[in-house]
Amino acid sequence: MKSYLAKNGEIEQRVLLFDASEAPVGKIAVKIANALRGKDLPTFTPHVDTGAIVIVINAEKAVFTGKKNTDKIYQDFSGYRGGQKEYTAKEIREKHPKRLIKDAVWGMLPHGRLGRAQFRKLKVYAGCEHPHAAQNPVKVTM
Repeated sequence: MKSYLAKNGEIEQRVLLFDASEAPVGKIAVKIANALRGKDLPTFTPHVDTGAIVIVINAEKAVFTGKKNTDKIYQDFSGYRGGQKEYTAKEIREKHPKRLIKDAVWGMLPHGRLGRAQFRKLKVYAGCEHPHAAQNPVKVTM
């Protein structure tokens, strides 16, 4: 029996909608990363972008378990001497709530040309409104 390898021309693009409210950041990030890569489909091919376009709403309502909200550290580095800054997850949630989901998903994707192309298909919104209603996204339940 031959193995199936997907080709770029025969991939049907799906649009999925995830609601991150009251969901643990790590658990929803795994589902999102698998959908972006296409690992949730039987036609998954590692070297071809077979994933879906993913829309995430209510990113500001995603939760951390345990004491990660105060103990988890995010780092920024400007590239200059003395330009490294550290922020807790609580501080990031106040300023940039979308970054919590994006950083978690980016860590679960391959860090090459294909991973960057898959990451560009991720759209994260802090509130419940999104401008992608015309694409008829399919709501994914957790």
